[in-house]
Amino acid sequence: MANIEQQEQSFVMTEDGKEVGKVTYMPREDGVWMIDHTFVAESMRGQHAGEKLVGKVVEAARENGVKIDPVCPFAAALFERKEEYNDVWQRD
Repeated sequence: MANIEQQEQSFVMTEDGKEVGKVTYMPREDGVWMIDHTFVAESMRGQHAGEKLVGKVVEAARENGVKIDPVCPFAAALFERKEEYNDVWQRD
């Protein structure tokens, strides 16, 4: 079973001690978090691993009262599909 842990400006998914997924974000000057990269290992594809990782950033943004600019194409596609992310989506 994969675990997800928060690290500095990222969430990392590990399984059996190996990194199998990661999403990174960084704050803009205005405080909005930009999700800039999502990676999922081939072994985790089809298991919604990327969606779980982006979901962790969304949870953290809600807890911290910040908005998200999903510049990563994968994250942007999720934000387009998931209405429940509208509360944290910074649309420029």
